[in-house]
Amino acid sequence: MDSATHLVMGVALGGLALADPVVADNSVTFAAVMAGTILGSQAPDVDTVLKLRNNAIYIRHHRGITHSIPAVLLWPIALTVLLSFIFQEANVLHLWLWTFLAVFLHVFVDIFNAYGTQALRPFSRKWVALGVINTFDPYIFGLHCIGILIWAFGANSVLTFSIMYAIIFCYYIVRFMLQAAVKKAVHHAIQDEDYVIVAPTMRFLYWRVAAASKTHYYVGRAYGRTINIYDKFEIRPIPKTEMIEKALEDRNLAAFTSFSPLYRWEISELESGLTEVRLIDLRYRSNDHYPFVAVAHVNEELNIVNSYTGWIFSEDKLQRKLQIGSSD
Repeated sequence: MDSATHLVMGVALGGLALADPVVADNSVTFAAVMAGTILGSQAPDVDTVLKLRNNAIYIRHHRGITHSIPAVLLWPIALTVLLSFIFQEANVLHLWLWTFLAVFLHVFVDIFNAYGTQALRPFSRKWVALGVINTFDPYIFGLHCIGILIWAFGANSVLTFSIMYAIIFCYYIVRFMLQAAVKKAVHHAIQDEDYVIVAPTMRFLYWRVAAASKTHYYVGRAYGRTINIYDKFEIRPIPKTEMIEKALEDRNLAAFTSFSPLYRWEISELESGLTEVRLIDLRYRSNDHYPFVAVAHVNEELNIVNSYTGWIFSEDKLQRKLQIGSSD
């Protein structure tokens, strides 16, 4: 989920903590728990700072080790130690319990996004992404904001947030049902598909669709059970030449291929004499454009002159990134 949703989830969880008599009867413990749930709901996303280095590192590691099983255990301990120095009269055990719940909930809800997490590390580096909830879901965010507002006007926080979480639980079930219906509709529309990605959008009934058969890639949108295929690409193996293999070893292209399960490629000769290798993720079609790409320019000596991976919404901006030799 996005940072704003994680923030309101932390506040709501702090309000729900008043169901705990130890928290409800001690104002210092409540203050510490509220701080713990807010910080715990944000802590796993500390790896966002990796984007300051470059996109390749960010793509490879975001929602990786910071969302792993060891991290879920260590974040609450670190935050509890820190907050126990600030709130010295707080009950340490209950502070840890609620902070742990906040961290766990952060990682747990991220699993339901299309991006997913490596939540099973160190046992597996597989990305766990169920793809039923958009990274920013206006309904989940809105319900949290309404619940916090009702609490601010004096309502019982435990009752308010219990009802809110019950509604959200039902919402998740509905989202799974909708996704299953869309996947079934894709099967009927394409029939020979081998691999299907159905990803949510911010609009309740709209889904992004990317699929692969033995011969073609398909990209489209779903509205309810209605499937519209916008693009169809023939699947072609990428040439196994020394130049192409060199390009694929570049850290930007390597990061892209480690993250993207469905992409096509383009190879072109530039006027400058360089060879451009471009990989295009098919999952994120927007306004007839595929913004998530990886590009490398290779010279005749098999050196990477420049490369880039990330979200680009115009060709001019991409070329500017490459002209300045960006290695983001």
